[in-house]
Amino acid sequence: MKRKLRTTALTVGVLLLGLVTPAAPGVPAATAAAAADQEPRVDLRVLVVTDGGPATAAITAELDGAGTPYTVVDLRRQDRPVIDRAFLADTVDGRPRARFQAVVLPNDAPFPAGSGEMAALVAYEKAHAVPQVDAYTYARPRTGLETPAGAGYLGSVDGIRAGVTAAGKAGPFSYLDGTVPFEDNSPTVSESYAFLSRPAAGADFTTYVDAPLPGKAARGSLIGEYRHDGRRELVITFAYNQYQQQFRALARGIVDWMTQEVRLGASRHSFSVHVDDVFAEDDRWDTALDCTPGDVDCAPGEGTRDPIRMSPDDVRHAARWSHDRGYTLDLAFNGGGSVEHREANGGADPTADRLIADRNTFRWINHTYDHPYLGCEQDVSTVPWTCATDPDGTTRWVSPTEIDRQISANRAWAERAGLPLRDGELVTGEHSGLKLLPQQPEDNPGLAPVLAGNAVAWLGADNSRDPAQRRVGPALTVARHPINIFYNAGRIAEQVDEYNWIYTSKAQGGSGLCENLPTTTCLDAPLDPATGYAGHIVPLETRVALGHVLAGDPRPHFIHQSNLAEDRIGYPVLDGVLDAYAALFADNTPLLNPPMSDIGAELRDRAAWDAAVKSGRVTAYRIGDRVTVEAPDGLPVTATMPSGTTWAAPDGVAAFGSPYAGTVSGWVRQATPDGLALTLPAAPVPPDTEAPDTEAPDTEAAAPRAAGPRPPVPAGVVRPVPYGVERR
Repeated sequence: MKRKLRTTALTVGVLLLGLVTPAAPGVPAATAAAAADQEPRVDLRVLVVTDGGPATAAITAELDGAGTPYTVVDLRRQDRPVIDRAFLADTVDGRPRARFQAVVLPNDAPFPAGSGEMAALVAYEKAHAVPQVDAYTYARPRTGLETPAGAGYLGSVDGIRAGVTAAGKAGPFSYLDGTVPFEDNSPTVSESYAFLSRPAAGADFTTYVDAPLPGKAARGSLIGEYRHDGRRELVITFAYNQYQQQFRALARGIVDWMTQEVRLGASRHSFSVHVDDVFAEDDRWDTALDCTPGDVDCAPGEGTRDPIRMSPDDVRHAARWSHDRGYTLDLAFNGGGSVEHREANGGADPTADRLIADRNTFRWINHTYDHPYLGCEQDVSTVPWTCATDPDGTTRWVSPTEIDRQISANRAWAERAGLPLRDGELVTGEHSGLKLLPQQPEDNPGLAPVLAGNAVAWLGADNSRDPAQRRVGPALTVARHPINIFYNAGRIAEQVDEYNWIYTSKAQGGSGLCENLPTTTCLDAPLDPATGYAGHIVPLETRVALGHVLAGDPRPHFIHQSNLAEDRIGYPVLDGVLDAYAALFADNTPLLNPPMSDIGAELRDRAAWDAAVKSGRVTAYRIGDRVTVEAPDGLPVTATMPSGTTWAAPDGVAAFGSPYAGTVSGWVRQATPDGLALTLPAAPVPPDTEAPDTEAPDTEAAAPRAAGPRPPVPAGVVRPVPYGVERR
């Protein structure tokens, strides 16, 4: 059974005036004539035509991340559907239907000369007022721009600072602060390429994002809207992939433009950071032994343990930093660490006293009482460790009694200390109890029943090892991104030394890991101990974390209390993310900082929504001033709408969603027997403007438009330079 979500939209109907849909093959003329008298239906689905290039892949990734339905036609496939009138439009229950609300093409002319498919798309876009995005194309008169040779520029744009124009700020890019820096991550690899030029004489072209023309006072368009022949094209003239910061910053505006801010799906930016092992100690990396005495990567008895623990001054700094940044850290705590410290220091623990005094500055997550490994019993007689087994080969597991004690004792300790603990959230030490390859390929079978007995609803997992949300007993996992600042480093020198050990070759004194398992953090040569942290590690980790944020990934990141102690090496990365975000986005697009339980619920709802969309169980369309969404009963529906949209809540008309990035978005969770009703605000009527009678002159040829070679795609777009995919 499906429910229906109806939206009344005075603005949407205006776009559809004058629509004429030819009769589909086999439809009687009388039926077609009757259908022509009806208001047409336009499905809320995007058509993406791809030639396999990174630009269309980037746009589909943005649609995927937001949960916006789309259909892909891959021009490389022999068995692909033909894009003709019947594919684009038909009739449903006698009513004309436009099957797509927007069209994305790899460039402005991806089909051979005289193609009937391009002709069908042009006719469809004109008849249905459907916008077209040219994902990456040449600047030339037939796209409304001057040819770049001479007055413009074509070439690398690595490191440029693009700008949002006044029209862009008033239009689809209102959520940006004004400047969009292009990445320049490698001095030896070209990472972006663009055609920069001005609107052609006589063209009805509005530039939304531009950049300075090298060596000239003028600026050239990177993204602009070209209106011609009753059609609207968004012309993008720079190469990009889905991981690059410039695309991730601009992607929302591209989607807003083509869907006219009425679409299924939503995307927001969030950045939550968990600090593990609070109240406990973290073992320290030994720069001579290249291992961590006291932990399992050192042989038993090797080295001398030298633990790292926050001081009262470190706590004061964390509290001041949180207050000054307006940002809340989530502290994952081990109460047993304080008990142990007091026992060894005559009952004194000034660090714990300071943390408890500042308890309302932070959020608190149960991290177990003593931070033991809660999976299999570890045999640490060898490096790496293995799971201990009984004589018959059966794995020996940490008992449910011990797991229960670790969870419940830590909760009881927090209650005595007055910590405002959030019930239902748990992160076990080292994410233990959950499967860990290669040693432990399955969860501890005793974990799930204990989670049920302790009412745990959200269980932290390591995104680099266990990324997909899954159920463990009553709990759902919340995968956390590890920031590559090590738990066993409190000082910059230790961090750089261990980084060099892990990511360099054996010939250079490293572990040789990268020789068999290349990652984006592998090093050609060891980092300079004096400059490597600030010059390499901090920028890379900032870029990686910011990439998750800009991709709309709500999953939290995690570091350790050791990183807030001594040299306080965690703050440069956190500050880097917060500062870079503030420089990119306007005040109407704040960086959210949700708690673990809210993140888990969003991941759950997203997964259910995405599964329903991919399986075809969600249908959305508009008819005149109404939008209807059909979805399975009980499925939360997510949508993005213009500001001022309301819905008929059970207790009366209420605002839909909440404001974000110039629109409103949210989840509709309640239904009545008649469905859910949304009402869009009336839009101001734009002033009458006359477009030029003729298109911009095409100096290339008057011949039928033909597909040409792809615009240049630099190496850093085809094979991104490091772009932020998990390395572990």
